[in-house]
Amino acid sequence: VQLQASGGGLVQAGGSQRLSCVASGNIFSIGLMAWYRQAPGKQRELVATITNGGSTNYADSVKGRFTISRDNVKNTVYLQMNSLKPEDTAVYSCYAHVTDPTLIPLSYWGQGTQVTVSS
Repeated sequence: VQLQASGGGLVQAGGSQRLSCVASGNIFSIGLMAWYRQAPGKQRELVATITNGGSTNYADSVKGRFTISRDNVKNTVYLQMNSLKPEDTAVYSCYAHVTDPTLIPLSYWGQGTQVTVSS
């Protein structure tokens, strides 16, 4: 199973950006999906999670600005980021809890995508 993230880049403060992460490979089902981020010199932070039923949770720092969603047919998770701030600058990584066709559940991480917010 591979997770491929895309959508990062440079954006001005106050702007918006949308990240996508596609899961591919031997997938029977996908449970929890999430986005994490890590800024230079800081610990990795959980940004948002979404269950396969669509229930979501957000870090306090992004509530009201970021929206996580998923397309279960496309095995894709999205992160819509609005009203971006310089402190949102980080490498964003996606996560998925995947069950393979043999019904073995495993956790997978995608490669990070850099988001840089300029002031």
